[in-house]
Amino acid sequence: MIYPSGRAVWAAAAGAIPAFLIALALPSFWYLGLLWICILLAFLAVDAAAGRGRASLTASLSAPPQVGVGGRFTLHVAASLGGRQSALQARVGHDQRLAPVAGTGGAALPANGGTLDLEFDALRRGIASFDRLWLRWRGPFGLIWNQVVLPMDRKVAVLPDVRSARDEAITLLQRSALADGHAQRRAGQGREFEALKDYQPGMGRRMIDWKRSARHGKLLAREFRVEENNNIVLAIDCGRLMCEPVDGVPKVDRAVTAALLSAFIALKGGDLVSLFSFDARPRVSSGAVRGSPSFMMIQKRAAEVDYSSEETNFTLALTTLAAKLDRRSLVIIFTDFVDPISAELMLRTVGRLTERHLVLFMLMKDAELEALADMAPATPEDVARAVTAGGLLRQRQVVIGRLRLLGAHVIEADHQRLGPALVERYIQLKEENLL
Repeated sequence: MIYPSGRAVWAAAAGAIPAFLIALALPSFWYLGLLWICILLAFLAVDAAAGRGRASLTASLSAPPQVGVGGRFTLHVAASLGGRQSALQARVGHDQRLAPVAGTGGAALPANGGTLDLEFDALRRGIASFDRLWLRWRGPFGLIWNQVVLPMDRKVAVLPDVRSARDEAITLLQRSALADGHAQRRAGQGREFEALKDYQPGMGRRMIDWKRSARHGKLLAREFRVEENNNIVLAIDCGRLMCEPVDGVPKVDRAVTAALLSAFIALKGGDLVSLFSFDARPRVSSGAVRGSPSFMMIQKRAAEVDYSSEETNFTLALTTLAAKLDRRSLVIIFTDFVDPISAELMLRTVGRLTERHLVLFMLMKDAELEALADMAPATPEDVARAVTAGGLLRQRQVVIGRLRLLGAHVIEADHQRLGPALVERYIQLKEENLL
């Protein structure tokens, strides 16, 4: 694509004044005023021919593979024009997850190739992409712009900000006495054998190892610990209802933060963790990983949990998930629902899932509905809104009650307490040997 530069426009405007004066002074020689236009067109043609060089154009984008939400990073644009001494200007196309600090380009690269550094702020979690690169350069006379649009496929994973989650996880670990990230070793808790110790008054008789006691001539008791290697599945609903904002942040983002917090705790405790997301169909499915170093992989896969406007298909998603589980697992489902009718298919699928696995539903309290239901009415419209909100809340409790009757555990917590509430229940389930 070629088009005239500002210099060509000003040159054409400057030639119009002498042509007008010639036409006024010498009406019979008015055609001499066209001479400047012909000369300018000739220069434009030469400039356009000399400025071509798309075949020798090379360009690339370089950016960090990942960045945290709210972080700032630098995109490096490198381009050259086959050894020509032409200054290139560049501009990049990006999605809404990123915001340019000072525009998306336009500054000139050094002649004969160079690098242009552009700064971006990461606004929202997900996989951000740079899909296009505009490059333009002028001909020898500076009268013509030559512009090309190059398709690019550079992606940057905008990861959830886990700094606060890490701090909170460390606090919860210390509170629960999970020293060095290992399972709790409290006598009488758990079913995994740990060691033998001398029997002390107050210990239960079931802890006595009678065979070894007879062999050593003294009472010995078995010490157990909470089991490791439990399979934990974090299933995140990213459908339409979960993309609604709560206090300015989408529910799915709050679910991802809570899931990462629990994943950090579970990996520290020696359990296996996998991530699963779904809307109308399964989206993200990571394999089970173990150990603290694997948390980075879970964090990267969490960035792939995208926002969706589709209705959630619980039947397809949970059936697919159940088919992938070859052992008893703790399935933690982050979701939301409105009424029993919309949740009917979910309830049928959950009934089959609880026959083999331990299912835990994580729900966020609907602060907006609760505020409407508790608001003092001043007009008939306020009364109607309060009655409607109260009805929706009662229907929500009906679904929660049916989930509990099916054997599922349900936590309905405030959006700011979602992560800690999940971790506390997870530790409680381990101590009660329910995993």
